[in-house]
Amino acid sequence: MAKTEYFELGYLAKPHGLKGAFHVFMDVDDPYEYEDLDAVFVQQGNEMVPFFIEDLQIRENLNLMNLEGIDSLDAAKEMVGSKLFLPIAMLPKLKDDQFYYHEIVDYQVNDQVLGALGTVKEVYSTGAQDVIIMIYQGVEVLIPLTDEIVPKVDKQNKVITTHLPDGLLDVYMNESYDAD
Repeated sequence: MAKTEYFELGYLAKPHGLKGAFHVFMDVDDPYEYEDLDAVFVQQGNEMVPFFIEDLQIRENLNLMNLEGIDSLDAAKEMVGSKLFLPIAMLPKLKDDQFYYHEIVDYQVNDQVLGALGTVKEVYSTGAQDVIIMIYQGVEVLIPLTDEIVPKVDKQNKVITTHLPDGLLDVYMNESYDAD
């Protein structure tokens, strides 16, 4: 399967104990939906490598995972930071007005005032706020993903309606702006 057929579940944050267990960060709304997993795909380079899960403990502030074949602290250390993936088919179903970030890549962005602007390249979480990365006239523009700025996502027509704050595009289009 191609990487586009997976969604990112989280990553192996750090070793736990001496027998190859991991603290796992799960980047999902409800980790408990995944407590019965039998396997995950671990990204190693450009490959998605399947691993059977020997044990998975979902707790309020701590998720622990043991992967088959990883049975020492040294083996676990080599995998720390590796991203975990599952097939997209395993994503929980959403309501009609909800969407997963990977779904809106390549959607057309139309502003209520400015009209058609560009397409979504990616959705990125900064930690403080999620942003849409849009290509506008060949330039990457970051659009905060809030209900006020992105009031509507039309999945059927693959269109995102925005209400951009005054001057947002100017910040990126100003010749003196340097992203480096």
